[in-house]
Amino acid sequence: MASVGIHCLLELYGCPVELLDDPGFVTRTLNNAADHAGATWLGELHHRFNPCGVTCVGLLAESHVSIHTWPEVGYAAVDVFTCGDAAMPEKACRFIAREFRAARHTLAKIPRAAGLTFDETEGVNPADAHMASCTLDHEILEPGVAIDA
Repeated sequence: MASVGIHCLLELYGCPVELLDDPGFVTRTLNNAADHAGATWLGELHHRFNPCGVTCVGLLAESHVSIHTWPEVGYAAVDVFTCGDAAMPEKACRFIAREFRAARHTLAKIPRAAGLTFDETEGVNPADAHMASCTLDHEILEPGVAIDA
C-alpha cells in the first residue's frame, strides 16, 4: 500500500534552555535540517512567547517542518512531514535532535494516506503525485472502534 509521505513526530527532552528560547537558532536549525534531509526550504514564520518559548513553522516544497518549545522544562515538540521519496524526514529529525543537544528523544513515523485503496490509486503515477514508495506498519481504525489499552 502506498502513502503520500512520511510524517515524523519528534519529542526532545533535556535540551539547553538558551537553545530552546532563541528564535534565530530555532529557525536556522529547522532550515539546516530541511537541507540536510534533501528538502526545499520555501520560507518560515516564527514567534517568541513571553516570558519564554518559541514556535516556528518552515514551509517546504515537500510539506513542512515545525517546532514548539518549552524552555522551562527543556522540551520541544517537532513535526516533520515530507511528501514523495526525495526528502528524508528521519534525517531532519536526527539533525534537529543533535543540534538541540537533546539528552533523549522519541521519534514516531507515520505514513500519511496509507489507507488509500487500490481503486483510489489505480492509474496514478506515484512520482507525478509526489507519493512515497515506502510503507510502514500501521493500523487503520474504523470510526467508533475502541483502541485497546
